[in-house]
Amino acid sequence: MRRLIIIPTYNERENVVRMIRRLMAMEQMFDLLIVDDGSPDGTAELVRQEQRSFEGRLHLLERAGKLGLGTAYICGFKFALEHGYDRIFEMDCDFSHNPDDLVRLDAMLEERDVAIGSRYSKGVNVVNWPMGRLLMSYFASKYVRIVTRMPVCDATAGFVAYRREVLEAIDFDRVQMNGYGFQIEMKYTAWKLGFKLGEVSIIFIDRVEGTSKMSSGIFGEAFFGVLKLPFRKIKRKI
Repeated sequence: MRRLIIIPTYNERENVVRMIRRLMAMEQMFDLLIVDDGSPDGTAELVRQEQRSFEGRLHLLERAGKLGLGTAYICGFKFALEHGYDRIFEMDCDFSHNPDDLVRLDAMLEERDVAIGSRYSKGVNVVNWPMGRLLMSYFASKYVRIVTRMPVCDATAGFVAYRREVLEAIDFDRVQMNGYGFQIEMKYTAWKLGFKLGEVSIIFIDRVEGTSKMSSGIFGEAFFGVLKLPFRKIKRKI
């Protein structure tokens, strides 16, 4: 069983080396792919330096500029499929997602096709977020559930694990959203294709180092994109 973690980065020099070493030191074996969008702060160079210590397990894809979260993950998904990985994980670089929870997501994949690290499946488990952002995130997931009927408490979650078969079935060329709406669209597409979704309750801790990438444009894309989802024809990739 080969496992790959995909982490998109943009200006994460404060976190990337610590995250790499943390993941590489885990008892359970995970490989790691960093997809860097031309970070001007030298994030990619730090990854290249770490590759000397973790040859064969630490991979880097460099892109020309800030091209968006969704396209970064799609690049990572294609890499994972081309290189024969069985289980593919998404997570952030800023330690808001606890690396220890990867093991729990992996265990969920024994019985589900998609495992979601959920902030809201058992109450509200978010630490250090301003109240405004917390309410926006919480009610965004409620909104998604009402509009799409998808049985997921945390539709916008970015801590997710997929079986290979799920990503093989999704036509990435038909994925339309690129910001945080991408996370909603991927879960919805997998669900509509008949795959089983499961949620693992996690505690989400807001970043200490670096800067959040959230913006009003990202939120707007997700809000209006969700309204279109129930009217789309979701087809399995041939």
